[in-house]
Amino acid sequence: MSQNVYDQGEFFENYIKLDRQTKGLDGAPEWLQLRTMLPELKGARVLDLGCGFGWFSRFARSEGAAHVRGIDLSTKMLDKARRMTSDDAITYEKADLEDLVLLETEYNVVFSALTFHYIASLPRLVAEISKSLKRGGRLVFSVEHPLFTAPTTPSLIVDKDTGRTVWQVDAYQQEGIRTRTWFVGGVRKQHRTVGTYINLLLSSGLRLTDFVEWCPSEEELAKNPGWDVELIRPTFLLIGATKD
Repeated sequence: MSQNVYDQGEFFENYIKLDRQTKGLDGAPEWLQLRTMLPELKGARVLDLGCGFGWFSRFARSEGAAHVRGIDLSTKMLDKARRMTSDDAITYEKADLEDLVLLETEYNVVFSALTFHYIASLPRLVAEISKSLKRGGRLVFSVEHPLFTAPTTPSLIVDKDTGRTVWQVDAYQQEGIRTRTWFVGGVRKQHRTVGTYINLLLSSGLRLTDFVEWCPSEEELAKNPGWDVELIRPTFLLIGATKD
């Protein structure tokens, strides 16, 4: 079973203060690029994996999706999603993505934001997603970038010789669990290489359509100077794939 850190009181109370929770999709720096990867949503049946507070689910409906199914493991997240939603065409469900089973050719779009890097059985889940997509259906997702997840002890350091700030990367090819402190200690994430993400899609019968190592534009950097860390190492990897 997945680690359900989002239902821990201390974690949740800090998590809900993040911009991407208080401001929704507009508070997610990578959203503008992620949005361009989405197909036409009008009339679509949409699956939102790791739906959280339901920000994307409600966006999909605002774009004309016929029905949206949001799935999350966190009771606290789902309770808030339901309180924020007044739309019978959106349904929220508690389930563990580690053993989720989907019906064949049910969805036009499957979306997931910053969730897959928690899933140990991701090959099985991607196979289920591929099975569930209609022909021409699209999978769009974001994960923490493998350069961000790789280090055993993540840190920015100043190189003594050059004076440059660098991100230390070790154990890149050693996939598996990375334990982090994020609001609380012991948060478990799964590190995978870029090649592994791509090959998971290809081996499941999907065709890669989008691959973005997110970096802020000059305009975004001018408004958000702290985002310049993305020029040292990327935080987000955005991927789109289609079922032909």
